[in-house]
Amino acid sequence: MQPTILIVDDEKHTREGLRSSLEDSFDVYIAADIQSALNVLEADSVDVMVTDLRIGGEDGMQLIDRALALPNPPVCIMMTAYGSVDTAVEAMKHGAYDFITKPLHLDRLEILITRALRSREAEKENRELRQQVEQRFGLESLIGNSSVMSEVFDAVRQVAPSRATVLIQGESGTGKELVAHAIHNLSGRPKQKFVAVHCAALSPQLLESELFGHERGAFTGAVERRIGRFEQATGGTLFLDEIGEIDFNIQVKILRVLGEDRSFERVGGNNPIKVDVRLVAATNKSLEKMVAEGKFRDDLFYRLNVVQITIPPLRDRKGDIPLLMNAFLKQFAKDNGKPLRELTSDAADAILAYDWPGNVRELRTAIEHGVVMATGARIGLRDLPLMLRRGPQPTAGTASAFPPTGIQPAISASPASHLNLHESEHRLIMRALDENHGNRTAAAQQLGISRRTLHRRLNELKANP
Repeated sequence: MQPTILIVDDEKHTREGLRSSLEDSFDVYIAADIQSALNVLEADSVDVMVTDLRIGGEDGMQLIDRALALPNPPVCIMMTAYGSVDTAVEAMKHGAYDFITKPLHLDRLEILITRALRSREAEKENRELRQQVEQRFGLESLIGNSSVMSEVFDAVRQVAPSRATVLIQGESGTGKELVAHAIHNLSGRPKQKFVAVHCAALSPQLLESELFGHERGAFTGAVERRIGRFEQATGGTLFLDEIGEIDFNIQVKILRVLGEDRSFERVGGNNPIKVDVRLVAATNKSLEKMVAEGKFRDDLFYRLNVVQITIPPLRDRKGDIPLLMNAFLKQFAKDNGKPLRELTSDAADAILAYDWPGNVRELRTAIEHGVVMATGARIGLRDLPLMLRRGPQPTAGTASAFPPTGIQPAISASPASHLNLHESEHRLIMRALDENHGNRTAAAQQLGISRRTLHRRLNELKANP
């Protein structure tokens, strides 16, 4: 695939001449004003932007500022008829890679573009290396490139280094504990303990002892002192899953730990114990609704809800399903010693058409089931769990308690044939484009990904048909 160049100049003969000269080696876009240039930059991935200093009555420096603020910015080269050291320095301050004076020397411009592309490639490699490090130590278990998951990743990266309490909301099976682990691993205390407590699994008395510990003789059966999870997690992170299930008495004690003195007393004890703990809580219920119904303390909710992260259900990010299928297939094929690399098309279509009320956890289980049951070289429809073999079912009454974060694509099954995961993703994208009459923006919205991500995936699919 050829590198993409954007030429921005209000002089028609300049931009047309440059396009004619460069289009044999590059995919060239042209723009006559700043708004047209921004439209190109927002619609497609551009590797290098060559812009004039003066574009009509507008300032090319402003275009560079806005281009470099994009999520995937181009390398910028400034053209100017006012060649001076001051102009060059100003362009560099605005983030330009280099500048070239008019009248243009095409050979020099091509050399600059080649160097700019090398610089961009080096930056990309460095960024990928940083991402690999981050994946290893922080977000390795969170899979997805949809726009809604990108928001989750951004929130995790932003909040992790802080000491703020975090409330994670989402349906069961969406990966709330994985997000909590990522927050801990990317925090300033990754080598300290991560302690998890599943509040719904314990009675109120047992939960109180589990969280705060107890003194010997505090109740029948308390034959020795017990250190609670808050003390165990000192210096690290305490994760309270399904915090909406705890009763009012325990809510009061947690509220005290989150107060100014950060202290509590063991069950049966009188001595305050201070702790330094980062608290991350999760719930599959709407705590706001529970507060309104008098089922949860409003003061505790406000202490927990310093930063709120909502994990979208899988049905709202179906564009991530091929990635998840691929990851789970690799994992379970390796675990079970099977050389499975693909699914038949009817199996893949059944997975894409299903609404996944159990979310990522249910998908993971389904792929493991398919790997275990497969007898051939591919996972077929007959190898999948019964609910997938039955086909799409009505989903009335399964609406999320949290606001929807995407648009669910309509996907029907097709005749069975061999289909690998690459082809499955291609089919999903092409079907979305077809249903939206080629409108990439609408297709991206339907898939739950950004338009730039869709453009990148289409280029990857073209490069690896």
